[in-house]
Amino acid sequence: MIQWMIRKTISFMGRVYVLLDKLLQHDTREILGIPIDEDFQNMSREDLCAFLERRFNWQEKAFWNLESTQKIRLCCQVARNKGGKDVDK
Repeated sequence: MIQWMIRKTISFMGRVYVLLDKLLQHDTREILGIPIDEDFQNMSREDLCAFLERRFNWQEKAFWNLESTQKIRLCCQVARNKGGKDVDK
């Protein structure tokens, strides 16, 4: 029961976050020193998730509906699978 309440609270907070994030102006030209392609600069959060879903042949809304930590964990695993250099903890 407690897990259900935590998930519902996180889901609600996530919706508020997405709503507020739409109002925030982000610097999209570069992130952590990596230049961002113009098409990605102009995509919404949902469009970016849809791109990843198509790119990796995931179900529609599958990535969009993941919790934030799940998205980060998945991207770490994909980066490792692509042959990225592992670093010590």
